[in-house]
Amino acid sequence: MNRQVMTRRQFLATTAALAGVALSPMACRTTGSTRRTASDLVPLGRTGLKISRLGVGTGSNAGEVQRGLGREGFNRLIRYAYDQGVTYIDTADAYRTHEYIREAIKGLPRERLFILTKMMGSPQDPMKELDRFRRELGVEYLDCVLVHCATSPRWDWERQRVLDALEEAKQKGIIRANGVSCHGLPALCRSTQVEGLDVHLVRLNPQGRHVDGPSERWDESGNETHVPRVVQEIRAMRAQGRGVIGMKIIGNGDFRSPEDRERSIRYAMQSGLVDAVTIGFASTAEVDEAIERMNRALAEV
Repeated sequence: MNRQVMTRRQFLATTAALAGVALSPMACRTTGSTRRTASDLVPLGRTGLKISRLGVGTGSNAGEVQRGLGREGFNRLIRYAYDQGVTYIDTADAYRTHEYIREAIKGLPRERLFILTKMMGSPQDPMKELDRFRRELGVEYLDCVLVHCATSPRWDWERQRVLDALEEAKQKGIIRANGVSCHGLPALCRSTQVEGLDVHLVRLNPQGRHVDGPSERWDESGNETHVPRVVQEIRAMRAQGRGVIGMKIIGNGDFRSPEDRERSIRYAMQSGLVDAVTIGFASTAEVDEAIERMNRALAEV
């Protein structure tokens, strides 16, 4: 009789425990939901690095929009995005926002941030420039540094000094990944062929607004006819395992209508062409809108 009572108690206890596990939040995470969101940390190609699917861009109108928020407004924007899980920050030396970012990220866990910056031109001592970038940003290492605004089909030869320095910096642990941001099909097509690149920052939206065209102009206005050729290059980049980040998702700020923004974000999230996107925000409301549109588009995939 005692053995029967104990067995029944054990049975009831085991059943309750299993029910508790099945209903626990951890069980839901491990057995079910694969819902994707804007704040997910996703692999950046085959670099071994992870990046939040949505990034905060700080270069609208060469950074004028973000600098115009003032230090307090800029801090609030970065902190708000961080609280929503947006931990990728996109900047460049040319945007003059390095020191703004340094102040905004004070106290935040460095390991949770992905900081990408860019080097313009071909400075005499690129390693010295990288040291300056780190001082200005207040960090010991940079997650990714890109050759900024490549426009020529010979850009890799013209800026070989920078490419060599980025490779050296990666070997020393000063940066974790390198790459290029192109403006124009001549540079974009060449970039796919350049060996040793980890990451591409590409202009992409289905309307073709400011998407790379045949000219070597950095300010190409673009149109829908340019998109298929850009997509062809992106697919070639991805086939090599390179990380791809989309920019100009809001058409360089030209997409004033909600319909245009919805169409572009839906395309970026559902095309399978990019690992992440960067959007230049001017307000927390714009962050909320982008997250909402991205989450809705991702839920449909």
